[in-house]
Amino acid sequence: MSGISFALQQAIFAALSASSELQALIGTCLFDFVPRESVFPYVVLGDGGESDWSTATETGSEHAVQIDVWSRSAGHEEAKQIAEIVRATLHNAVLAISGATLIDIRHLATGFSREPDGQTFRARLTFRAVTEP
Repeated sequence: MSGISFALQQAIFAALSASSELQALIGTCLFDFVPRESVFPYVVLGDGGESDWSTATETGSEHAVQIDVWSRSAGHEEAKQIAEIVRATLHNAVLAISGATLIDIRHLATGFSREPDGQTFRARLTFRAVTEP
């Protein structure tokens, strides 16, 4: 199953990288691993999970996908603006996944927080995707 999970991550990365709206706000700061000297704002393909979603006749996987937006702009506005672009780009998106078919990807929730340093703002988006081989 993990091969499909990584293929889904690659498809999500490609979709977000292709968004001119997102690029206008974060440039090329879309990461799976954040380099030490990265500048804010940036978007990170975060934690997730994969579970069996098979039926009696079909094999499938359910994926929990987290995407984090990080900002040091004054207040939540920038993080919320970037989060909305991420949500709009991925919710019900048609993604080409190597070795699988995406049945659906949906935005489930977004949480917003101020980090303990008082300067960093975070938006944490959660998506649910279902794939079949």
